[in-house]
Amino acid sequence: MRFRSDPQDIRGSIAPLMTPFTADGAVDHDGLTNLVRWQLASGSHGISIGGSTGEPGAQSIAERAAAIRTVVTAVADRVPVVPGTGSARLDETLELTSAARDAGVDAALIITPYYARPTQEALHVWYRTVADEFPDLPIIAYNVPSRTAVDIAPETVARLFRDCENFVGVKETTKDFEHFSRILHLCGRELLVWSGIELLCLPLLALGGAGFVSATANIAPAACAEMFTAWESGDHERAREIHYGLHPLVDLLFVETNPAPGKWVLEQRGLIASGFVRPPLITPTDAGIARIEELMAHGAEYLSPVVGFAAAEKS
Repeated sequence: MRFRSDPQDIRGSIAPLMTPFTADGAVDHDGLTNLVRWQLASGSHGISIGGSTGEPGAQSIAERAAAIRTVVTAVADRVPVVPGTGSARLDETLELTSAARDAGVDAALIITPYYARPTQEALHVWYRTVADEFPDLPIIAYNVPSRTAVDIAPETVARLFRDCENFVGVKETTKDFEHFSRILHLCGRELLVWSGIELLCLPLLALGGAGFVSATANIAPAACAEMFTAWESGDHERAREIHYGLHPLVDLLFVETNPAPGKWVLEQRGLIASGFVRPPLITPTDAGIARIEELMAHGAEYLSPVVGFAAAEKS
């Protein structure tokens, strides 16, 4: 939690981990620890768990809290830990955020409450309630309208930024790039904005974004981290080269519903013992695997090395 007091240090490529399960569906904490070790060795600037890529909707609050504790222990304060702690229910959101705070995370990523389609005023009340409950914990909104059916408006983000001292940023997972620009225009660069859309990660940096929380970091963490550092150091050509080089791997992740394709890759590469995804998701179909293999071959140059990080076999 050493980054909690200065969230401005939470920048770069924050890897949103896939939650490994055993072949019979239990959370694989040894596999999760192995993924954290690999991510850190590959240069990721931070770790997240419990976002959309981590299958939070298929897990209990207790399971999610236990996974957060595993990640915090494995990271051991080397980089920021920014877990997703939101739910469609306020009581669950407060319970999980409390557990994450006590575990020692650096900030909490709170998804907009899904399915109910709250108004902008309701979203303001929701986030203000969470921020007021945890005044010592940086709070980040997670805007992903394709999954939640609600879009937090730039004006609502700006209002929260004004009203809540510990509301520090937003992860924007929307393909409306104007949304990014309008938020930064209203709030200034003191607000931390991360991209959750893979092909908008690099463009956001040109607007003054803090980095990205990209599913691509699950299979190409070194490349994602280098893209950020190259841009920050002024080597924009190298950053663009990586951006375009990652295109096949981005497409791979969404051949079928994320995270099933990425988990299949992690299993094939020996980083997790099982590519199991919980219902309602399924592991990739034969046709999906054929396409995944094709795209993996095209993007092979950008897959991070896995030598020394073989997962233990799980039943």
